[in-house]
Amino acid sequence: MGDARDGWIKSLLPKGLLGRSLLILMTPMLLLQIVTVLIFFERHWDTVARQLSRGLAGDIAFVLDYLGEHPGDEAFDWISHNARIRLQLDLVFEPDAVLERQITRPSFGLVSEELFVALNERLQRPFYFDMDIDDRLLEVRVQLRDGVLSIIAPRKRLYNSTTYIFFMWIAGSALILYGVAVMFMRNQVRPIRKLARAADQFGRGIDVGDFKPEGAEEVRTAATSFMAMRDRIVRHMTQRTALLAGVSHDLRTPLTRMKLELAMQGSSPGVDALKQDVIDMERMVDAYLAFARGEEGEQAVETDIGKLLTDQVGGHLRDGQQIDLHIADHLIMELRPQSIGRCLANIMSNAGRYANNVAIRAGRRGHDYEIVFDDDGPGIPADKREDVFKPFFRLEESRNQATGGVGLGLTIARDAARGHGGDVFLEDAPGGGLRVRLVLPIGQ
Repeated sequence: MGDARDGWIKSLLPKGLLGRSLLILMTPMLLLQIVTVLIFFERHWDTVARQLSRGLAGDIAFVLDYLGEHPGDEAFDWISHNARIRLQLDLVFEPDAVLERQITRPSFGLVSEELFVALNERLQRPFYFDMDIDDRLLEVRVQLRDGVLSIIAPRKRLYNSTTYIFFMWIAGSALILYGVAVMFMRNQVRPIRKLARAADQFGRGIDVGDFKPEGAEEVRTAATSFMAMRDRIVRHMTQRTALLAGVSHDLRTPLTRMKLELAMQGSSPGVDALKQDVIDMERMVDAYLAFARGEEGEQAVETDIGKLLTDQVGGHLRDGQQIDLHIADHLIMELRPQSIGRCLANIMSNAGRYANNVAIRAGRRGHDYEIVFDDDGPGIPADKREDVFKPFFRLEESRNQATGGVGLGLTIARDAARGHGGDVFLEDAPGGGLRVRLVLPIGQ
């Protein structure tokens, strides 16, 4: 029960750094304003409402006392005229009338309660008041000895404009402070977002040479560390490329001499076998170097992934492979076309080696571009699906290159996909066989 409640609370909290920072910053401000308003209600508004109610009740009591000491129409006309001019009170006398109802306990509301207490203290006779007869007026009816006196007063006599000014000041200052806080926190979060974007782009092989550290000291330190890491990785990959170039030259030179020597030997069963061994060695060297070199030296460019896939499928169709292709969305992505081309080619070659028909479906899935390869081959056992991504691992145990390959096809495919922030997954195809799912993130 506690875990469910905690999970529900966490689901309501902001997920981003900007939202959480604003929550941490604004919560104390909001609590302070709530406390201030509560104190205002308890102190200031209560005091102001009591004083205004007592003032109105005192004026009404004065009118009643004057009429009690000076009966007659002439006195009523005089007090009615002066009350209208000086006290903003309109008097209406109903001779021989009886008060229909009276208030014996406070009404709901702070102002109504204060007015009841003030009238009850000063009038000492039955009364009734109605604060809703008009948007601007209220009525107080008092039972006299010879009739009912109705006093009409403006409602503003019970309300102070400072109340609304206070609320406007609180709301206005809060909006200004919140606006300043949002602007400040956005400026603080922006360098973190730029650092995250740069790390994502570098992970997908996109050049981030224009990235510069900025923001708070901690963010600058993280950005500087990221740039140092990037330089070390680039330097390591450059050194590895130079080393591989030398190894490639050293291996190809003796292989070339062996091919020339064998070509001069003529044709015989032993010589033909050696020639085939040399060809296999060249194929293996090319595969090893392709795996070790990866996508080094290739820059990411805007590429139509649908067209790239169509070109790869066209090459395999010309080789006689049966492929059914359906592309739902053509999408321009920033990627390394040769690297992804090798990935697609290796997956289709692997399917063509073991299956007769391959169905390919490509399209956008949320924030990813997904390419699904379904074949009708024998498939791969579930417990071997991660092993086939290991370098030089082959399900076919013989070392025959024609039947099992070198064992680097899916390894190179996954390496290329992960180099773009994606991955390759192996699953069961709906109609039997193997499903290979290539997922490439579209990017931030």
